[in-house]
Amino acid sequence: MSGVLGYLGLGIRAGSVVVGVDAVRRSLQAKEIRCIVVARDASQRAREKVVRLATALGIPKVEGPNAADLGAGLGKPPVMVAGVRDAALADGIVRAGASSGPNGGMSG
Repeated sequence: MSGVLGYLGLGIRAGSVVVGVDAVRRSLQAKEIRCIVVARDASQRAREKVVRLATALGIPKVEGPNAADLGAGLGKPPVMVAGVRDAALADGIVRAGASSGPNGGMSG
């Protein structure tokens, strides 16, 4: 999971990661997102608002750590979902998520 957080941290510094349910949803609707990372303990609301839309758009989903750890890795309070705008960064996150095993793999 540290690989996913490492990539997200780089993306935050580069300005290519969107954080939070509403911001990610808006960016998905604008077709700006290349993959999403969802906290393992994300609320049902977050999953309904973001994961369903990402799935409908064919955007890959990576299961991340819990919201507190995801937020801490990004220098923010607990984060339920993050969206990645950069295609190369998204590819790295999807690969890192898929290689981290059944508790941190990709779906979608």
